[in-house]
Amino acid sequence: MEELKHECGVAMIRLLKPQNYYQEKYGTAHYGLNKLYLMMEKQHNRGQEGAGIACVDLDAPVGEEYMFREKADGKDAITEIFNRVQGWEGASLYMGHLRYSTTGKSGLQYVHPFLRRNNWRAKNLCLCGNFNMTNIDEIFAKIVRQGQSPRMFGDSYITLEWMGHRLDREVERNFDEAKRLGLQELDITRYIDDHVDVARVLRTSLPDYDGGYVLCGLTGSGEMFTVRDPWGIRPAFFYQDDEVVAVASERPVLQTTFDLTTDQIQELLPGEALIVNRQGQTKTETILPQRGDSRCSFERIYFSRGSDSDIYRERKRLGEQLTKPILHAIDLDTEHTVFSFIPNTAEVAFYGMVEGFRRLGLDVRTEKVAWKDIKLRTFITEAGARNDLAAHVYDITYGCLQPYVDNLVIIDDSIVRGTTLKESIFKILDRLHPKKIVMVSSSPQVRYPDFYGIDMARLEELCAFRAAIALLEERGMQQVIEDTYEACLNAQCTMYNVQLKTASESREDNNELSKANYELENFVRLIYAPFTAEEINAKMVEMLRPQGIEAPIELVFQSIEGLHTACPNHHGDWYFTGHYPTPGGIRRVNEAFVDYIRNNKPELIKS
Repeated sequence: MEELKHECGVAMIRLLKPQNYYQEKYGTAHYGLNKLYLMMEKQHNRGQEGAGIACVDLDAPVGEEYMFREKADGKDAITEIFNRVQGWEGASLYMGHLRYSTTGKSGLQYVHPFLRRNNWRAKNLCLCGNFNMTNIDEIFAKIVRQGQSPRMFGDSYITLEWMGHRLDREVERNFDEAKRLGLQELDITRYIDDHVDVARVLRTSLPDYDGGYVLCGLTGSGEMFTVRDPWGIRPAFFYQDDEVVAVASERPVLQTTFDLTTDQIQELLPGEALIVNRQGQTKTETILPQRGDSRCSFERIYFSRGSDSDIYRERKRLGEQLTKPILHAIDLDTEHTVFSFIPNTAEVAFYGMVEGFRRLGLDVRTEKVAWKDIKLRTFITEAGARNDLAAHVYDITYGCLQPYVDNLVIIDDSIVRGTTLKESIFKILDRLHPKKIVMVSSSPQVRYPDFYGIDMARLEELCAFRAAIALLEERGMQQVIEDTYEACLNAQCTMYNVQLKTASESREDNNELSKANYELENFVRLIYAPFTAEEINAKMVEMLRPQGIEAPIELVFQSIEGLHTACPNHHGDWYFTGHYPTPGGIRRVNEAFVDYIRNNKPELIKS
């Protein structure tokens, strides 16, 4: 029900023909810009806090700018930056980025792309991405050990500097080779520009990274690349013909922009890079061996646009699979039940749910029960007044069910924090006086934070976690909380000591650190172990039920098995199961529990 924020969306275009080709065929000198604009607008769902674009003009004369960048903050950022791109029509390489912050940091300085300048064309690097690195502290330490002194601490900036450093080494390698071949002056520069090996740069930059990422880059000499993390967590798709190479975070974006069929688009594989060199030659190359198969299932449930043919089918299947538990919740009384959905992202799952009932021979009643009204402003400071405003974010369709007779079933794509349910949805639905409210989630209980790009990084924000903690305390099982804290704290201390040791020894291989990483265990799973999903459901209802409403409430969640059946190719389910695909994710969830105890239950901390 609450809006989740996703890290980012990316778009890239490489024109493979001379500029006059597009002018003659399409009647515009802005073909590349127009396509980039459309790709970014079609991914607006992935980021509304800021946007940035960059380009490279391969034919710009010496002494003139050849690498351009524009960035803007706010929901209208795309329109703003494209109003400022006069003179960009000569470019051949384009990059676009849409940002949602998952770090809490905002402002133009955090908007991608990031640009590293140099007087050597080949040493210029522009970088953007859809990523969240979980071990940036380790990468930072490695850079410092090699003698660098970064000016900022953050995964975007550190990645730019580290990859820029490896690009410098690649340019210098080519410089030495050109000298060995007897080349001089501008011939050396031309040799470097024509022989930069981006795959080598990526292979020497990325092996130590932990996290979910799609990294996109442009160099001043005309190289373009996109690389996907070896676990396949974050998505990337590309298309190539004899006119253009294009990359996007979602497949339908490419289909709409270039009028393509599904089978014309390829998905970048885990650990693979798409590389287009200065001459426009394109290849895919394995940069890192695949380390897992953890494609993000939340992309399918919620984030990616439902216009993708596979995602559409999967979301319908998620809804269809919930018919039996819904029937149980309404005591099989479909005759006196109205079915609907909130918010609009749950509409496809709603269609699947209705089809599921009809396959059972049940002609169910459907209505548009709730309407999103406005995004209310928080200019009122008193808490009570703010809560009253929040309760009116949605309007209801009065008269759509028979009061005190009809049940009301509402399907959502996910229930994460529960705040909007408690402060708004349940209160407004109760005004219809349903006999019972059944709130259905097409995804399983969200029990664990995400550290790979989704804005749900604090355990105490998750209503399933709060419910489990409450059950432990009510049943006199506080020892489970204390034992979990001690286990997480010991794991945190072990990692810290190993990091100190490896840093002091300045070892490049960090074998001890790698071993410690892969021996990590998610101890937060102990919090849920004593309870069934139904017990946690019941406690969540008790905690989320607003005071004063009349209707009984029941929660129905998708099962883990149902999720995997509906989305068979996307096994990334760590928010539901706690099975994080990378060591950094496991380390971060244990740290999150330690932070939770320190901030909320300091009495459990032993001196």
